[in-house]
Order: sequence, then C-alpha cells, then structure tokens
Amino acid sequence: MSSQSIALDIRPKRPTRRVLPGFHLTLGYTLFYLGLIVLIPLSALLLKTFTLTWVEFWAAVASPRVLASYRLTFGASFLAALFNVFFGLLLAWVLVRYEFPGKKIIDALVDLPFALPTAVAGISLTALLAGNGWIGQYLEPLGIELAFNRNGIVIALIFISLPFVVRTVQPVLEDAEKELEEAATCLGASRWQTFRYVIFPSIAPALLTGFAMAFARAVGEYGSVIFIAGNMPMISEITPLIIIGKLEQYDYAGATAVATVMLGMSFVLLLIINGLQSWQRRRAGGKS
Repeated sequence: MSSQSIALDIRPKRPTRRVLPGFHLTLGYTLFYLGLIVLIPLSALLLKTFTLTWVEFWAAVASPRVLASYRLTFGASFLAALFNVFFGLLLAWVLVRYEFPGKKIIDALVDLPFALPTAVAGISLTALLAGNGWIGQYLEPLGIELAFNRNGIVIALIFISLPFVVRTVQPVLEDAEKELEEAATCLGASRWQTFRYVIFPSIAPALLTGFAMAFARAVGEYGSVIFIAGNMPMISEITPLIIIGKLEQYDYAGATAVATVMLGMSFVLLLIINGLQSWQRRRAGGKS
C-alpha cells in the first residue's frame, strides 16, 4: 500500500451534516416555545387564583351550581368520547377496509368538525333537533327531546370530537398486517376471536389516545354547546359557561379558580389515560 493511500485512510472524516440544528439549540427553542404558549398562560391562571383566600376559593369552586356543572361537563364529555370510541372505530374500519362509491366524500366529511366554526355547528344542530327543526319535529311528538337539555349537549360533543378518534385509529388500521388475520382464520379462529386476539391489541393504544383527545376536546367545548344546551342552571349549564358568566360579572379570580379546577381534573384524567396507554404497550410488547 502506498504512502499516499495510507494518508488517505487516516484522513479525518467530515462530520455528517444534520438537517436540523444541534440538540442544544432545538431544545432551547422547544422550551422557549412551550413556555411562551403553554406555561406562561397557565402560570398567570394560577397566580390569579392565588389571590383568593382558601374560603373564597372554596366558595367559588364548590357551590352547588358549579358542582352541577362539573358533573354535567365531565359526564357528557365521557359519554361522548366513549360513544366515539365505538362508532369512530367502525367508521375508521369501513374507510380502511372497504371500497365503495363516495368513500372520499365521507372521508372528507370526517374532518368537517375541524373546519366548521363551533358556533355554526351549534346553530346547525339546533336547527335540526329543536322541536320545530327538521328532525326534532318528528321526534318531539314521540316524547324524544334532543335539544335544550343534556341530550343536546352529548350530541354536540359527539359531533365535535368524532374526528379525533377516527384520525387516530385510521393510520393504525392501515398499517396492520393482514397476514396475521389470514393466519388466524386459517387456524380456525372465528371473526370475534380474530378481532379480540389479533386486531384489538394492535389498535388499543390508538383507541385510548383517540378517547383521551376526544375527551379533552369535549371538556373545553363552548361554542357548539351553548346553542343547544338550554343553559338552565343545575340542569344543562356547562362549566365553561360558568366561567364566562363570572368573567362577565368581572369576577376574574372566581373564573380563574373554576378554570384551575377544570385544568387539574383534566390533567389527572389524562395522566390516568396515558398510564393505561403505557401499560397496554408494555403488555403488547411482553406478549410479542
């Protein structure tokens, strides 16, 4: 081997150029952006709440009217997210596994709640489901009232949170290995057994993620609900409406106190759901 080739071999290699800047710069920008968009507003919320004494804070967040709004908001959000887990999975399954006329139109309509202003959604649902609406006029004589009560709230929350489940589960179904399903069928598994032991374990984390996103979206919804809820205290009044009412009365500390409770409860529930997701992934990894 010549000395020239040896020199070429020991020549230091140039470091590979990265598309993005280094770790420290990107981490600094991420923390700055997170602090500006998330941490500073939340800190302002907590600081305003701390101006209240414990007695004033408890009076603001634990009055019977506010407690009733908590039960309604979280209960309706849970029901809407649970409903969308089931029907969102069915819709995602149909869009992934079948071909039919108008499939692209239905696929595009799934994203309609993303693009539609929430107030427009509320007005549209009210026009459909009210007693003199296109659908409500036929249901009200049967004793079925879907507007200006808790039923309307759940329907509105189902409408605005459906895309979160569908768009979370859909790519997982597209990436699922159909060979495993075919193998299970060849081994004599029924359709239910194939779904339970082959398909469901792979989509369960996505379903939990979709449930969490749909639940979080429904808890903070305001625009589409106030038009169809009836907004009757102790009956059909959601917590965001309580907060808006306190702001209109210039009770800023009381509004931030209720918002802080909502924030804390939502955070705890999301932690629980994320813990379930991690457990499901570990369980799936251990079985594989």
